[in-house]
Amino acid sequence: MKKTTFILILSLLFTNTNFSQSNSILPDDYLGSWLMYFGTHHLNDKYSIHYETQLRNYELTNNFFQLLPRVGLNYKIDNNSMVTAGYAFIPTQTDFDEGWGNNMVTENRIWEQFILRNSIGSIKIRHRYRLEQRWVKNGNNTSYKNRARYMLSFKIPLSKKEDFPLFLSVYDEIFINISDEPFNQNRLYTALGYQFNTNANVQLGYLKHHNTAAGIIQNLNRLQLAVFLNTGN
Repeated sequence: MKKTTFILILSLLFTNTNFSQSNSILPDDYLGSWLMYFGTHHLNDKYSIHYETQLRNYELTNNFFQLLPRVGLNYKIDNNSMVTAGYAFIPTQTDFDEGWGNNMVTENRIWEQFILRNSIGSIKIRHRYRLEQRWVKNGNNTSYKNRARYMLSFKIPLSKKEDFPLFLSVYDEIFINISDEPFNQNRLYTALGYQFNTNANVQLGYLKHHNTAAGIIQNLNRLQLAVFLNTGN
């Protein structure tokens, strides 16, 4: 009887251990998705309004992670440079598989950026320098953080014909904390794009996201679908 009881206890412990390990869910284990819309509405030759919305999921079609609506006012310095200042409100679900509304972290963010464009042959190059002032609320605690970002991006046409619509989009962006541990995130992205006309294109691509923002190292794989639209020209 004692031997049977001992074997039963060991079996339960072993089963429980395996169950816990098999249900240890990490965002790294899933292909997530970022669905994005970027708009620019031109007010005149110098000023325009930037607006965007990004829906980010832990999994491909569900499991909410983050909503990022962002607006800004652009000022065109010349044909190759522009400055922007704006605001974003960002709700984030830091717990995998919890969904919208439960124990979410919220952020109020003010941001400024400078964009510089140049080209090598038919390849368009863009440098984006961004500063962020972030008020992050987690429960009853609100912390203030500063962050700097730099993005280097390339738009590469897939044909020498000017009216050929397909192109490659590639970028790398690094995030640096100013007040905390320096390294925050790095995003490496490549996509196939389709240019409908001078004011609209769509991109479908893959993002490798190295992230330490949550206090742990994550290497995330994300599918991105992005729409870009200019209006008011």
